[in-house]
Amino acid sequence: MAAAPRARPEDFFSPEAWGRLTARSNWRGLWLVAHCWAVIFAAMWVGAQWPVTVPLMVLVVGTRQLGLFILMHDAAHGLLHGDRRINDWVGHWLCSSSLGAYRPYHLQHHRFVQQTEDPDLVLSAPFPITRASLARKTVRDLTGQTFVKQRFGHIAERLARRAPGESAIGLFVEELAKDRRFLVGNALGFALFAAVGQAWVWLALWLLPMMTWLMLVSRIRNIAEHALIAQNEADPLRQARTTHANPIERAFIAPYWVNYHGEHHMFTQLPCWQLPAAHRALRQQGAAARMVTQPGYAQLLRLAAAR
Repeated sequence: MAAAPRARPEDFFSPEAWGRLTARSNWRGLWLVAHCWAVIFAAMWVGAQWPVTVPLMVLVVGTRQLGLFILMHDAAHGLLHGDRRINDWVGHWLCSSSLGAYRPYHLQHHRFVQQTEDPDLVLSAPFPITRASLARKTVRDLTGQTFVKQRFGHIAERLARRAPGESAIGLFVEELAKDRRFLVGNALGFALFAAVGQAWVWLALWLLPMMTWLMLVSRIRNIAEHALIAQNEADPLRQARTTHANPIERAFIAPYWVNYHGEHHMFTQLPCWQLPAAHRALRQQGAAARMVTQPGYAQLLRLAAAR
């Protein structure tokens, strides 16, 4: 089981430049988490005040829900705060409670990126697909079908394997209990909003974005990062893709510099806010020409659905 080849920072950066890029910050990550929640609450307030804006606010909130996951991803690498205890607390309680399970899974992805042992290979292996297939996936994402399958699909699978004599109700309750954090958290959120007469805001501007737009932008993110990347790629500059995102794409598809995925795989010690600086440095020395890049998400999706 051979690990994927790694890029060496000393081949691309001076010790001084590398030191600046990898310097830990005790405030920048916390500021980004606060920013993410502030955008979510602002969008919910705007939608509550002017319901006609709800469709736009669904996109804003769904993208920032992805943003929380991206910041949790930085916490999984220990990059959100210089103190590991604070890093993990913020990542778990303010970004995503899946941090504990996600970290070992994700670090295996980095160790074996695009290799046979990569647990994320299943996400990129099917591409390219047909336009019709991508359209069907998009419809499933935007109608909540993907969300229901990902969140509660294990219940249907367990019931389908039910042995003769096993209680269907008992199995249903047992499997549903696995989602208790999600269910309890959303029940509390709904109750708080209902207490001030705004229950619909929680449903329309928290759950609906999570069930729809978050599913689609998460799919686009997965496609952008590794689809159409060669399996068992030996060049560490070509094991992931960087997609150049314009301001609209950064606002509605790729928050917190998640589009610089090639740089992230090359140098996992870099916090997300330093990835643009790393990209500029690589471009100045000509190394970016070796990387897998795309000028935007529309062009990328055309390639991914070119079969």
